[in-house]
Amino acid sequence: MTTSAIRTTEAARAMAAALRRSAGPTAHRHPAQALSREVALRAVRSLYHELALYPKPGLVSFVDNGSHADMDADTFMRSLFSLRHYFARICRAGYDGVPFAELKRLGIAAEQRMMAATQGINTHRGAIFALGLLCAAMGRVRALRMTLTPAALRTALLLHWGEELAAHRHASGDSHGQQAAARHAASGAREEGALGLPSVFEVGLPALQDTLARGAPMLHARVDAIFALMAHISDTNIYHRGGAQGAGTVRHAARDFLRQGGTANRQWQEHALDCHRRFIAQRLSPGGAADLLAACCLVHSLTTLPPP
Repeated sequence: MTTSAIRTTEAARAMAAALRRSAGPTAHRHPAQALSREVALRAVRSLYHELALYPKPGLVSFVDNGSHADMDADTFMRSLFSLRHYFARICRAGYDGVPFAELKRLGIAAEQRMMAATQGINTHRGAIFALGLLCAAMGRVRALRMTLTPAALRTALLLHWGEELAAHRHASGDSHGQQAAARHAASGAREEGALGLPSVFEVGLPALQDTLARGAPMLHARVDAIFALMAHISDTNIYHRGGAQGAGTVRHAARDFLRQGGTANRQWQEHALDCHRRFIAQRLSPGGAADLLAACCLVHSLTTLPPP
C-alpha cells in the first residue's frame, strides 16, 4: 500500500470514529435527530470522497495539490470536519420546515467555522451551499413521509424554498465567484440553487448512475460525473482564475474526454492525467464542479437510506 493510500485510509478511519463519538447516545431521541446524524455523516463522507478522488484535473487530492499553492488535503480535512454539525443542524431545520433565512443563517455560521479551521482559506463555500440545501431537503422529505428519490429531494427544495432561493440569486455579494459571474455572465452556486441544482440532478447524477449501470466501479463513476459537470457548467472558479479562455479550455478538455468514452476508454487514466497537468500549468481549478460532484455523491448516498 502506498504512503498516500495509508494516509487516506487512516484519515477516513479517524474521521468516522470522531463522527460516531460526536453522535452520543441514541435512546429517546426525536426521529429527526437520528436522521440528521446519518445525513450529516453521509454529507461529510461525500466531501471526503470528492477529496480522495484521483485523477481529477486541477483539484486538490491526497496525491497532490493540483493548481493550488495555498491549500492541500490536510486543509480540506480540517474544513470538512468543521462542517459535521452544520449538516446535522440544517437537516433538522429542513425537517422542521424553517424559512430560508434560517438556512442562510446556518450556512453563514458554517462558513465562519470553515474559515477558522482553514486559517481563512475557502475550501468548501460552494459545498456549504449545495450540500446544505440537499440536507435540508432530505429533512423535509422525511418530515412529509414522501418516498425518497432524487426527484423528491428536488421537489422539496423548490417547493419549500424556491421563491426565496430565486430572490437570493439576485442578492449582491463580493465573493470571487460572484464577481466572476457578473463579469462573464456565468452561472454560479446561487443560480444552481434557484433552479433546484439542475447540474446535480440532470447532469452529474445521471453520469454517475450510467457508469455504475454498466458495471464499472464507483471510482470510474465519480470521474465520469466530474468530467460531465466540467463539460456542462459555467464554473465561476474557472472564470476567476482563467477568464473566458480558461473556461473554454476546461469545457473543451472535458468534452474531449467524454467523446473518447470517458472511463470506458482503456486509456482514460492517461487522458485524465493529461488534463490534470494542463490545468495545473494554467492554474485552472474547477472547484464548482468538485462541489457539485460531492452533491451528486450525497444524493446517490441518500437514496440508499432505509425507509423511516
